[in-house]
Amino acid sequence: MRKTKALGQHFLMHRALIEKILSVISPQPDELIIEIGAGKGALTFPLAERCHKLIAIEKDRALIPSLLEKKKENIIVLEKDVLRLDFADLLRDQEVPPGRVKLVGNLPYSISSPFLFKVLDARDFFRAFVFLLQKEVAERLSAQPGSKKYAPLSILFQLDFEVRLHMILKPGAFSPPPRVESALISLKKRERPLYPIEDRRGFRSFLRLAFSQRRKTLVNNLKSYAAPLPRLAQTLASLGLPPEVRPEQVSVENFVRLFDRLSSSLRPDNPKP
Repeated sequence: MRKTKALGQHFLMHRALIEKILSVISPQPDELIIEIGAGKGALTFPLAERCHKLIAIEKDRALIPSLLEKKKENIIVLEKDVLRLDFADLLRDQEVPPGRVKLVGNLPYSISSPFLFKVLDARDFFRAFVFLLQKEVAERLSAQPGSKKYAPLSILFQLDFEVRLHMILKPGAFSPPPRVESALISLKKRERPLYPIEDRRGFRSFLRLAFSQRRKTLVNNLKSYAAPLPRLAQTLASLGLPPEVRPEQVSVENFVRLFDRLSSSLRPDNPKP
């Protein structure tokens, strides 16, 4: 228990909640499901009954024997650190039709942010994600413009996924209970991104700078880039945005359009004119 707690794991306790999560995951007979943080198998075994194959990832060595003891023929149990997991390697030898892979899990709060960026980079491997997350992180993923939760994570995921927050879970739903509320969230892959972006890495850096100081205006946050302030203001105006606009007030579409129009000059290594 001491080691498990150190790994930040909180196990689901109520069968009704497990059934709700299963319904959101909606496992299909031809799908491969990768489960992060299999724990004691509360989701693992019912999922395996409904999908083609399940790969259960668990970092805590003490939990592996019970998973192996109960596992069925279509379950693969791996003792791995998910932050070091290479999804391309993991999926290379799996005989699964394209677009039939889902990634699910009860994510330890301590790794949720770095792991979400990791799976975002591996988004093309998956049809959907279903995660139990810290409520604050789930709200950030689903936040809309105008919300204080709206952030780069909101924009980056909503470009590629239909994001839906299904329910909030109180600490008492887990053992041991966490100190904060949790949320069940699903991310369904879009057929194509909302808006095309050629330079994903550049766009991510652009968003990080745009939101670097939320109390400041977007112009102030972006002024360290090569574009001179008059051009920034002019570009904002061409998108119908006032010069005092703050980053949380700008839509996903307008962030993409702003990046496209400024990308030639928004480079730290370019001297200011």
